[in-house]
Amino acid sequence: MTINSRFIKIFAVPVALAMLLTGCGESSDYVATVDGEKILQTELDEALRDQYGADVLDTLINNKIVELEATKEGITVSDDAIQAEYDELVESYGGEDSLQEALDANGLTKESVKENIRMYQLTKDVIASSIDISDEELTQYFEENKDDYGQQEQVVASHIFLEDEATAKEVEAKIKAGEDFAELAKAYSTDTDTSEDGGDLGYISRGQMDEQFEEAAFALEKGAVSGVVQSAEGYHIIKVTDKVPAEEAVFEDVKDEVYETVLESRINEEYMTWLTEKQEQYKIVKK
Repeated sequence: MTINSRFIKIFAVPVALAMLLTGCGESSDYVATVDGEKILQTELDEALRDQYGADVLDTLINNKIVELEATKEGITVSDDAIQAEYDELVESYGGEDSLQEALDANGLTKESVKENIRMYQLTKDVIASSIDISDEELTQYFEENKDDYGQQEQVVASHIFLEDEATAKEVEAKIKAGEDFAELAKAYSTDTDTSEDGGDLGYISRGQMDEQFEEAAFALEKGAVSGVVQSAEGYHIIKVTDKVPAEEAVFEDVKDEVYETVLESRINEEYMTWLTEKQEQYKIVKK
């Protein structure tokens, strides 16, 4: 088990189960009826405890160990750090509304996610305090993964996407006659995600798009417009507005990023050993 779980492994089961372990839920409540026959809250609580209780309790115990160790080390996680991680999560889901939908679907809340982020970061910081990483280790990792840190060749491109060749040829003729590419994209492109932005696709690296599309796009000079390019999806007319050449990474420029990657790997490797050692140092009594 690794600790770099963030949202995905907030719990393998809904966060509310942790509350069940402490006896939340009124015994007189019911959660459903079948032909008027009640299924009681206590029945649900018992079923959830039987199925998930041990795992959730172990999680709570492990979290408590982390918190006690953090107190010893004087380690805390700031609200700003938690918010920054949460903002990244929002961005990865495409916005607050999309994230909220995911939370609702999993029975989670914004507050529970932030608490998970806090525990994730606290665990990471506590274990990191006992890990030494040498410059030699960082240099070796960098040399073995240098391509991951260099600047890939990129193009900034726009396209007009058509589903039939005849329309594509018609639009191509309009471009050659001097009509505006962006306006034609708005009028003709069937790629609704980009058409209103004049067909703008942003930065494209190799391996992101269809092979035929990329071959044509990377062959164009800055400011040039392609002819009709057929791909597996349909027909494109491509305009390249900028080109970014490939650039090899320099270790000193990315040293901090390399350190974070190596540290994350070391933490994941050592987490279970660290946790087992700490469990032996604390008196843990399960009722």
